[in-house]
Amino acid sequence: MRVQLQPAYLLHRRPYRDGSDLLDIFSAEHGRQGLVARGLERKRRGGSLSALLQPFRPLLLSFSGRGELKTLTGAEQAGQLAALRGEALFVGFYVNELLQRLLQRGEEHALLFAAYAEVLQRLAGARDRDELQSGLRRFEFTLLERLGYAVDLRRDALSGDPFSADTIYQLIPERGFLPPHGAVRGGCAYRGADLIAIGEGRHHEAPRAARRIVRQLLQPHLGPAALRSRSLFTAGRARAPQSAHKRWVCEE
Repeated sequence: MRVQLQPAYLLHRRPYRDGSDLLDIFSAEHGRQGLVARGLERKRRGGSLSALLQPFRPLLLSFSGRGELKTLTGAEQAGQLAALRGEALFVGFYVNELLQRLLQRGEEHALLFAAYAEVLQRLAGARDRDELQSGLRRFEFTLLERLGYAVDLRRDALSGDPFSADTIYQLIPERGFLPPHGAVRGGCAYRGADLIAIGEGRHHEAPRAARRIVRQLLQPHLGPAALRSRSLFTAGRARAPQSAHKRWVCEE
């Protein structure tokens, strides 16, 4: 396999062996790939490869080889580094970790790649926490949809009827949202009004419900190990008061 100047982003980088680095990348046509990068500190025109290979920077990468690990053979800058600062930087690392944990190597995800480039721009341009969270939720729901983990955000899973604003629904990840008469033990409660807003893309009108839905749908696929970035992302956030519907409410 030989790939030339493939649009890509660096998700993670760590020291490997013999002075090499191990790169986890997300590319437009070849999905997530593991690359071995050698000689990163070697001087070249425009600076070293080490300085170029940074998260959140659009890149054109060339690589070759077979098997799980391929060899980086070239890299060029394809755009400006997304200027993520403060909480936006933590959110960016969280997004990268989601892709590392959820994407299988070698599977093409062209639409998800475009959504990733878009969320970086949204994070960089967010003027406040609401815009930051809205951009993140949009990406997370796209991620769920592209990987086949999404549920219907417009109708209840029992009758197929549109959500009623004044009804409380329960989310069962493998089934969808159930009305009260279809409830089972251990689910999470959501107001119909919030689900209607989320289903129409108005995540900012129900931010807490949108965050809980994403977590509940992603958790079965992330495995037992905690996300390293989540503790940074949630640091300092005040705990919201619990819902009155205690028997259905999930802990965050």
